[in-house]
Amino acid sequence: MAEFKRASDGNQDELVEKIVFINRVAKVVKGGRRFSFSAIVVVGDGRGKVGYGLGKANQVPEAIRKGIEQAKKDMSKVALTEVSIPHDIVGKFKSGSVMLRPASDGTGVIAGGAVRAVLEAAGIQNILTKCLGSNNPHNLVKATLNGLRRLRTAEQIAKLRNLKTSEMVA
Repeated sequence: MAEFKRASDGNQDELVEKIVFINRVAKVVKGGRRFSFSAIVVVGDGRGKVGYGLGKANQVPEAIRKGIEQAKKDMSKVALTEVSIPHDIVGKFKSGSVMLRPASDGTGVIAGGAVRAVLEAAGIQNILTKCLGSNNPHNLVKATLNGLRRLRTAEQIAKLRNLKTSEMVA
């Protein structure tokens, strides 16, 4: 898993780009095997925006570039607290599930490879995770993003219910 920090134009902030998985695929043709590559890439700003992309090409750098472009288009905002996430949640995608649990300050990111890449790109510093079911990197990245995108803060829920945050505890 590699990490890149790219300096962008003045209007865009610096983005964290992480390569989650590179896969070599072979197509058998008359003259032998033709190899191509697919790359899963996660891009985040480190402050709550994150997205993923899948790039496919005949060379690895081109596959990574395509994945980064797709990930930038997929970026969306994630609800975070000062040190972690607002509440427990299980993200699901097909047979892959990821349990995300908030952790106290100083815990760090306790997660496996594909899940860790997504969380670090999003800028989450303290979280506990557990992969349930499939450990396929494609499914884990999508399940993690599914869970993160469904997170809501107390203020967001209060606004939906037309209440004040102090009234919700009652």
